[in-house]
Amino acid sequence: MSAVDSNKDAFRKKLLEKQKEAKVVRKIVLTVFIILTIVFSGLIGGGYLYIKSSLEPVDPDDQTFKNVTVPIGSSVSAISNILEENGIIKDARVFKYYIKFKNESGFQAGNYQLSKSMTFQDIIESLKQGKLMDEVAFQITIPEGRQLKEIASIVSKKTDFSEELILEKLTNKTFINAMRAKYPDLLTNDIFGKNVNYALEGYLYPATYPFYKKDPTLEEVLEPMIKKMNDEVKKYIPTLQEKKMSVHQFVTMASLIEEEATDQADREKISSVFYNRLDQNMPLQTDPTVLYALGEHKDRVFYKDLEVDSPYNTYKNKGLPPGPIASAGEVSFAAALSPENTDFLYFLATKEGEVIFTKTLDEHNKEKNKHITN
Repeated sequence: MSAVDSNKDAFRKKLLEKQKEAKVVRKIVLTVFIILTIVFSGLIGGGYLYIKSSLEPVDPDDQTFKNVTVPIGSSVSAISNILEENGIIKDARVFKYYIKFKNESGFQAGNYQLSKSMTFQDIIESLKQGKLMDEVAFQITIPEGRQLKEIASIVSKKTDFSEELILEKLTNKTFINAMRAKYPDLLTNDIFGKNVNYALEGYLYPATYPFYKKDPTLEEVLEPMIKKMNDEVKKYIPTLQEKKMSVHQFVTMASLIEEEATDQADREKISSVFYNRLDQNMPLQTDPTVLYALGEHKDRVFYKDLEVDSPYNTYKNKGLPPGPIASAGEVSFAAALSPENTDFLYFLATKEGEVIFTKTLDEHNKEKNKHITN
């Protein structure tokens, strides 16, 4: 072999070695890039979930009020730290940046009563309005599943207003329109549907409401219940828009789930039954709508009751009833948007509170014969 050929051969070997090294380097770079991308995505995703969680109430179901003192001259950072230390918010930094982002100001020093169920906006409004908690004058608790007339009765027992006056206010078009002007995303035109019994039925949120004046006006008593419903429902509006579901349909579906559920019930399964029946163009056939149509509470619905002539009777009418039949809570709202994926078309509540789900009418009737005595 000549010297020239020998040099060429050596050059080719070096070139091949460099190409192999380049491939290895590219593989290493690609692997590192993929790892970094995964780690970075994880950090971004984790950060997003953490911030999203921090923006939500600490415990939506804990309506116990706690005394919180904000000293004179407290900065936003100091207030945020005080709220976190008292368990009212999850993260002081997130709250502080939320205030800056919303350009909120005007917080007042004083002694406040705040709860873990309050949203950021509720807390901000309390601190801005100076709801100083010398003492709560009185509280009104609205349990889940209460109808407008029942709410009027509850409010009446805690105030000097009669049930008749309260119900008259809740059905007064001037008052309703004033609330619509304040909460247009919640109170849409649908509440004035042709067959709707009461425009505000289902639109007063079940919760405990503290009042600091001994003699608030009736508007001051009722509006917080509508505002709280607005605050709860608006969290779901983007999802509702994706699902092409109106707020009124959402609140109505949640009310049906609320009324059918027991303490032991799986609301996501109940929700799935309702949606499955709607998909198959079957009537919902839910007893609480019959009782609502009858205007009374009964432990048992009889066959003659199913014949009541009312748009709310879901045994005689397909689809959702014209409007909500009661005020639903957070768990039922969540179930209305996240039904479990099932094939169930029937469910039966036993006397013990158990709910039995079945796929066919034959299965349903068998369970009915076992658990419901004539």
